[in-house]
Amino acid sequence: MGKDLEKFKQRLSLLDYLRQQNWVARPSGHGHEFVGLCPLHQETRPSFYVNARKNLFYCHGCGQGGDLLRFVQLSRHLSFHQSLAYLEQQSAPPTDPADVLEQAATFYQQQLDRYPEALCYLKQRGLHDPALIRELRIGYAPGGSLRRHLTAQGYSLDLLQRLGLLNAQGHDAFYRRVVFPCSLGGRIINLYGRSIAAAFAHRFLPGSKGGLYSWEQVQHCPEVILVEGLFDYAVLWQAGFRHVTCSLGTHLNACQFQQLCDHPRTIYLTFDVDANGSGQQASQRLAHRLQALGIATRRVLLPAGQDPNSFFAQGGDARQFRSLLEAAQP
Repeated sequence: MGKDLEKFKQRLSLLDYLRQQNWVARPSGHGHEFVGLCPLHQETRPSFYVNARKNLFYCHGCGQGGDLLRFVQLSRHLSFHQSLAYLEQQSAPPTDPADVLEQAATFYQQQLDRYPEALCYLKQRGLHDPALIRELRIGYAPGGSLRRHLTAQGYSLDLLQRLGLLNAQGHDAFYRRVVFPCSLGGRIINLYGRSIAAAFAHRFLPGSKGGLYSWEQVQHCPEVILVEGLFDYAVLWQAGFRHVTCSLGTHLNACQFQQLCDHPRTIYLTFDVDANGSGQQASQRLAHRLQALGIATRRVLLPAGQDPNSFFAQGGDARQFRSLLEAAQP
């Protein structure tokens, strides 16, 4: 409790709090000190001093002094625990899930360049353009550090667990994963963690994965390339194919399907050519659904056992992929 309390006090500025309460002060001429009329008793000459660096106050008129917690106790006539609860409520960050996911995504981005194994994994997957990596906001979750980062900003463990960022034991849910943020309407609604170790499954956070990935950039294109995975999307974008979107799996939700049907266009279905045929079976089913609504489709046939990501990672180039698009069949 002692260490947590000190961190809590350090996070809250006494001077900012007083100014929010309309306290008027001027510099006292002593570096970080400010002086004004005392909010705790009536006076006509300023005698209430605040040291912004030490986060402490003292009034030479009434003799009261201390930190922000003590000031709240005196000014609001609250007990220690009541004052602590009051300040926690006042300082709590917004609990909009998108805001929390934004904080998490930014943190993961900052980690990427610090872990060579994550950058090596991206190169192995054929993703080597630093500008694109920044644009897609790709990050890395080493595990064990997100909880500390977000709780230091005031987010509760309960909130982080409800969003799936922490597991039931309170540990980071993503461990050794490359992380892609998924947005809808400019707001992050989910995070996708791609494991760099075979022992860990790839996963989204709980909740909706939203619409088609980066749909806003291609929704007015007369031709759209649809792929399954985010690495498929990334390598195609890197190769210069800007009319590409991703369904985040072969099963489209209602929102994603409606997006494909909202305008006359041709959809190039570029799903994986799996050994068991599941990708192509899903592609055929989707083609029939789209065609029934008047949407033109073309099924792109990659070499056996490949997906767009492996096609480029194993040496394929933009010219060869363009030839596959031209050979695509209805």
